[in-house]
Amino acid sequence: MPERALLEYLLEARRSDANTAETIESVRQMRLAPPVLPPKLAEQLDAIRSASRISALLENHMLMTAFQPIYGLEGKAVVGVEALSRFVSDDGATAELWFAEAEAVGLGANLEFSALGSAAAAARDLPGSLYVSLNISPTSCMDPRLPELFEHIELPIDRVVLELTEDIPEEEYLQFISALNPLREKGLRIAVDDTHTGAGALSRMIHLRPDFLKVGRNVIGDVDKDGVQRALAACLVDFTDQIGITLVAEGIETVGELKVLTELGISAGQGYLLGRPSVRPEDWANWNTRLDVDGLERHLASPGE
Repeated sequence: MPERALLEYLLEARRSDANTAETIESVRQMRLAPPVLPPKLAEQLDAIRSASRISALLENHMLMTAFQPIYGLEGKAVVGVEALSRFVSDDGATAELWFAEAEAVGLGANLEFSALGSAAAAARDLPGSLYVSLNISPTSCMDPRLPELFEHIELPIDRVVLELTEDIPEEEYLQFISALNPLREKGLRIAVDDTHTGAGALSRMIHLRPDFLKVGRNVIGDVDKDGVQRALAACLVDFTDQIGITLVAEGIETVGELKVLTELGISAGQGYLLGRPSVRPEDWANWNTRLDVDGLERHLASPGE
C-alpha cells in the first residue's frame, strides 16, 4: 500500500535525523571536554603554569608587606615588628601557598628575596627604634644574594632579625653558621621558633646561640588556665635567661594569657590581642605608644562602649 510505504519511509527518516543529531551532540561534547593527558605530561603542564604565574608575580611586584607589632611585655611598648608577605591575586591564595608553589618550581629563593626587598623598603616608614624580623629559610641564609641585599637596602643591619622558617638540615649546620657569622658580627640577629627546636635540635640551638626564641600557641595557649602549660613556659623562661636568649611569645589571644606571660618574665610578645598585621603606614606610626592592659581589658569586657 502506498500509504504504508510512505509511513515507513517517514519513520525511518525521523530515526535517521535523531541519530544524526545525537552524533552531532556527541562530537560537540568531545570538542568541549578537555583532553585527557598522560599523568606525566599533565604534571609538566602544571609546572609550566606555576612557573609562569610566579614569574609574572615577581616581574610585576605583586606582593606587599604587612607588619605585626612585637611588644616588650615589661615596658608595654613596641620593640619590633614581624614582616609578613601579602600577595595581590584574584584567587586569594595565602602566602604559604605562594611560597610552596614557588619552591615546587625552583623559584622559592627568588620569591623569598623579593619579599625581603619589599619588607626592607617598607621598613623606611617604621619608627627607627624598632627591629624588623624577616622570615627566611636556612637555604636562603646561605645564598650569596643575602650579603648583597644588605649592601643595597637602607635598613641598618643591626635592626634586622632573620627568623628561620624551617629546620637547619644537620649536614648543613656548619655551613649555615659560617655563612651568617660575618653578618652577625655586623649586628644581624637570628630568631628560631619552638617548632624547630625539638630535643634533637636543642644542642645545635645552643651552638647557634640565636638571639630570639619564639614560642607559639602550643606553649602559651591557655597558660593562665593550664598548670602544665604554665610550668612549661616557666622552664623556657629559665632556660633562655641562663643562655642569654630573648624569649618571645607569639599568638597571644587573651588578657589572661598576657598577664601570666608577663608575670613569668617572658620578654616580648605578639598576637591579635596586641595588634594585627597591617599594611598601612599610618598604623605603624602609632606603634610608639605604650600598651594599656587595663584599658584593653575594659574594652574587651564592654566592646560596645
